[in-house]
Amino acid sequence: MATGFALTELTARYARAVDRREAATLASLFDPDATFVLPPALTGTGTASELRGGDVLASAVVDAVSHLQSTRHVVHQQVIDVDGSTASGETYCTAHHVYSGRNGYRDNRIALRYHDRYVLGDTGWRFSRRELIVDFSEDVPVTVPD
Repeated sequence: MATGFALTELTARYARAVDRREAATLASLFDPDATFVLPPALTGTGTASELRGGDVLASAVVDAVSHLQSTRHVVHQQVIDVDGSTASGETYCTAHHVYSGRNGYRDNRIALRYHDRYVLGDTGWRFSRRELIVDFSEDVPVTVPD
């Protein structure tokens, strides 16, 4: 149970670091040689793209959301399989991306999943690979308090 909790906590820390735009925190959650796979829906190229290295992918993730008014990444269920000092899992998430549109604020809501691989090191569990999969999205008006 402790390992499952540690991996759930790792995922929650990732979501919070993205929402707070904390590149250093994000980088600390990844193995130095980690891979992050972006789906064609988010690359704008029609093909998947891979980022390598904790510092590189942390900067890229923060840069990708920096133009938004705010984000809210809500972690849902996880299924995790542990095998000694490695683990794999699938995490469901809803990502809210709030931006200023022509007629007020809008929320580009994305239902997504991560296929994750984890590695246990001297400082605890870290992501060794995250593959983001977009299931569907919607764009709706929202009210942002002053």
